[in-house]
Amino acid sequence: MVTLSLFRHAKSSWNKPGFNDFERPLAPRGEKAAPRMGVYMEQEGLVPALVLCSTAKRARQTLELAQAEWKAEPEIRFEEGLYHSGPAQMLQILRGLPASCGHAMVIGHNPGMYSLTASLSGDGEADAFDELESNFPTAALAVINFEGDWTSLAPEAGHLQRFIVPRKLLDPA
Repeated sequence: MVTLSLFRHAKSSWNKPGFNDFERPLAPRGEKAAPRMGVYMEQEGLVPALVLCSTAKRARQTLELAQAEWKAEPEIRFEEGLYHSGPAQMLQILRGLPASCGHAMVIGHNPGMYSLTASLSGDGEADAFDELESNFPTAALAVINFEGDWTSLAPEAGHLQRFIVPRKLLDPA
């Protein structure tokens, strides 16, 4: 069995003229949400063995803030192909992961994160589906389990274990 976590980058800022989309940094709300989610992942045993992170500034900042809350040090790979990629591109990357990796996380962008989660989740926890319904907000985390290895990732093959959004978590400060 393998576990895939999909972590959308935290809220980014649109207030800095001159930055293109790729260079947009996190907004203050995102700077609070990313470590909050990092604490949650640590407390719930959801720190992955491998993180595949978009190279966009807001994704890298989200990783840095969440990772500061983890005791374990996962392998980190920055993947240019995750910047605004769709489900097909993400699946291609994920299916190439080694079977020895039991838990991988993608830190990326919408609409690809929502589309991939919805596509892969054949069944799962009712409350997770209710929360996901039609939106994958910034700094949200989906956790999907699959029987087999990474080559078994296919539409509706996964079990949506949980879908958590930062507003549902208490501020650790």
